[in-house]
Amino acid sequence: MILSVTFSRPVKNCSDILGRHYERVRMWKASDSGLKVKAGYEADFFTSTQSFRKNLSEDEALDFIKKHSGTTFRTAVQRTEDEEITVLSNRHGEIRTLRKKIRNPVAASGRFSKEKNYIIQEGKPVPFLVELGVMSKEGKVIAAKYDKFRQINRFLEYIRDVLPDLKKLCAGQNGSEAFSKERPLRIVDFGCGKSYLTFALYYYLLDCEKIPVEITGLDLKEDVIKNCASLAEKLGCTGLHFYIGNASDFSKEENPDMIVTLHACDTATDFALNHALRCSSKVILSVPCCQHEINLQIEKNGKSSNENPFASFTRYGLIRERFSALATDAIRAEILEQAGYSVQLLEFIDMEHTPKNLLIRAVKKSCGNSKSISDKIRVEEESRKRVENLLSNLGVEQTLSNLRCSK
Repeated sequence: MILSVTFSRPVKNCSDILGRHYERVRMWKASDSGLKVKAGYEADFFTSTQSFRKNLSEDEALDFIKKHSGTTFRTAVQRTEDEEITVLSNRHGEIRTLRKKIRNPVAASGRFSKEKNYIIQEGKPVPFLVELGVMSKEGKVIAAKYDKFRQINRFLEYIRDVLPDLKKLCAGQNGSEAFSKERPLRIVDFGCGKSYLTFALYYYLLDCEKIPVEITGLDLKEDVIKNCASLAEKLGCTGLHFYIGNASDFSKEENPDMIVTLHACDTATDFALNHALRCSSKVILSVPCCQHEINLQIEKNGKSSNENPFASFTRYGLIRERFSALATDAIRAEILEQAGYSVQLLEFIDMEHTPKNLLIRAVKKSCGNSKSISDKIRVEEESRKRVENLLSNLGVEQTLSNLRCSK
């Protein structure tokens, strides 16, 4: 049984075939538990500016997968209970299929063959997971949602890791507790989507860590925000709020202590990171997605000369796409370092198991750990030169770099 499929790299005439130029399509097996949809598949169709949710019968979904894998979309990653199947095609229409066995396949019971000590354990029903269709009312993880269950727990592990730094950075000068009901931990989640991780973050901090918290989730999709707000009200999450909006025009009286941006497409990540820097957020967690900006510029500029140190990276479409994504995130990390953050680039578990599973974790350096002013200036200047050299050799611009230069 196909549990999920992600389509990417559409052909130029995608709009002629599907009616719109979809840059990406995500499809997954629907569950009867907690989701108000008929059995079959759900799918999100993404253009550069919009997304569309569709419900498909099993026959409709399988027909779409068969018809468009490797044709309308040059990359299609299918996930079954025990196998990952990648369908690839090149510009000449040649199609190849790669198969990879999953190390810990989901058994019929929905459990992994190898147990793991997760922060959220299976067996005890968690209200938001039940409502979002990840768990049954008995606390059993739905087989088709086990990837999402693993993703949620992995995300919470990263949150747990930064909590000591966050408490230290937010603690009062007189040694008072960092957070209280009067002064809760403030978090903004840009591009929250269906908010699996937003609800998970709220549950973990408030119920597990007993930290008063106020989380604001923003997304451009009105129907998604409406559903999230309704669910928050139903679950009694008084410190969880959802609004229609984005990072470029968002403002709030109190600066957030933490900025989260997960799978914000292309330059939306840059605007979220820039907002975090302007607010001097203590912690930033970002999982970038669909970094088209540099790739499209390199493709438009044509092949690099043989003297260019990156010529071999830009000759082949698939390598150029991945190299551009890595270059984009390297630049983002450098800019965060320049702004006084300790930055790590870590592997994040994505539910579709695509290469887009890199997480940028940035923690504001405390004044006590700062280097001398001369050393700090030297380190920042070296970082700026690395970014300038990279952009110059690639012959491209990058949004976060431009935003920081124009401040």
